[in-house]
Amino acid sequence: MLAAPWVAVSRCYAVQTRGYVIPMPDPLDLSGRVALVTGGARGVGRGITECLLDAGAEVVICGRSTPDDLPTSSGAGAGGAGVRTAVFAQGDVRDPEQVSAIIAKVIGAYGRLDILVNNAGGAPPADTATASPKFSTAIVSLNLIAPLICSQQANAVMQDQPEGGCIINIASVSATRPSPDTAAYGAAKAGLLNLTQTMAVEFAPKVRVNAVTAGMIRTEQSHLFYGDEEGIAAVGATVPLGRLGEPRDVANACLFLASELASYVSGANLLVHGGGEKPAFLDAAKNTTP
Repeated sequence: MLAAPWVAVSRCYAVQTRGYVIPMPDPLDLSGRVALVTGGARGVGRGITECLLDAGAEVVICGRSTPDDLPTSSGAGAGGAGVRTAVFAQGDVRDPEQVSAIIAKVIGAYGRLDILVNNAGGAPPADTATASPKFSTAIVSLNLIAPLICSQQANAVMQDQPEGGCIINIASVSATRPSPDTAAYGAAKAGLLNLTQTMAVEFAPKVRVNAVTAGMIRTEQSHLFYGDEEGIAAVGATVPLGRLGEPRDVANACLFLASELASYVSGANLLVHGGGEKPAFLDAAKNTTP
């Protein structure tokens, strides 16, 4: 009879029984897997890249400009591997030809592609009433059309692999609530959630497709939206869990969806928002209660 406790040995789990330690496979070990993370050099994308590297995957990131430094693993990765570094491929994910070149670089280096994380996106604030058609088109292109382009080309590779693959789309709470000053962004992310479900049906059974809806995440650009440290803390206090999310929170959700633990999960939308946002009327009601 197996006895507790389970023991973690690097990323390989073991169970103790009658004085012996029996190694058991870690379901979150991605050794031998190859991932492409769009926009993986900074912010949430960097957190995802570092997490996948720690789990043992080979990771390629892409972007329009070469980053100052590349994401690395913590050195405590799967199988006791040392520090490993992501590979950079330059390209614009809105351009099908450049996406083809990026995926060709992945296949040329590793011979396969197992995981695609469509993370690249975002939008500066703009007044909905006056935003130009050119501006709105660019936002929709980056946040909806680009993930479709990348997914189509990744799927073509994954369908020819015996193990298939998985696609993870990084969405936003802006997709499911009003999105003042980022109307095109919210609409594009809403479209991304529908696209996730549609591709999950069409790409099955070889390829799983899921979304991670991120809430307010603290990154190097948080001050642009929430102000100084006091402002960031005040905004975090409005979240039921009492803080802003960290890139690693989103990354851990991606790790689960990329792993064998999620082998029967497809077409899902995993919410990573700390419990969401409390309705404003609750505070208003408290302020008017006799």
